[in-house]
Amino acid sequence: MKAKDWKKWAKCAGIRAIKTVAQTAIATIGTVTVLGQTDTKLVISTSMLAGILSLLTSITGLPECNSENK
Repeated sequence: MKAKDWKKWAKCAGIRAIKTVAQTAIATIGTVTVLGQTDTKLVISTSMLAGILSLLTSITGLPECNSENK
């Protein structure tokens, strides 16, 4: 993989991972609030795991990186 391609992939994967972390945090906060237990460690660990899984999933390819518009 060329350096330019690597940078493009890292940018796309990073943006996707950040969005995944934010979505997971919002969902987890909503869930623990309904259950009446605000557990910060649970929110953080669940969100970080989702971000890591997003990055690992991105290894197989990212449609937004394959488009010629970027």
